[in-house]
Amino acid sequence: MQAIETIINRVVQTVGTLGALFLPLLMLTILLNVTLRYAFAIGSIELEELQWHLNAIVVMSCLAWAYQKDRHVRVDVLHNRMSPRARAVVEMLGVIFLLLPFLWFVGRSAWTIFGYSWALKEGSPMPSGLPARYIIKFVMAAGLTLLGLQALSILLASIRIVIRPAPSARTP
Repeated sequence: MQAIETIINRVVQTVGTLGALFLPLLMLTILLNVTLRYAFAIGSIELEELQWHLNAIVVMSCLAWAYQKDRHVRVDVLHNRMSPRARAVVEMLGVIFLLLPFLWFVGRSAWTIFGYSWALKEGSPMPSGLPARYIIKFVMAAGLTLLGLQALSILLASIRIVIRPAPSARTP
């Protein structure tokens, strides 16, 4: 079980690190677009679409990494007061009954949408827009799949915590 967790965690961390490298490019694209639009009254469909695509790459490649590092938003106000075993139980239930079913339906739809887009060799509907819109649809489907893999890794880690025997009060 731990070997599978390690492999998934390494893949997620690598993809997340590579995705984070797109942030400076995204910032420069936004800066250029804003400067051209407000300083020179030049609008650019290509730059706007590039912003959307770069943002999608960053978000979808870093989503699983944020979950891995526990940097995601938690709704559970009692989380910090719980024992490690209780946290693991809550995490297991959340992954099994909420996250994985959600990712199954949304991810399956995302892969279907990518398949249609790929078959059509879909591009931007705008005449001056970016070609190959199917690439970004692949990134979105792959990001959801990566999040699903990370959910499985966290589920396995939670199971290990729950089934691990409690430390004995008596030492041999």
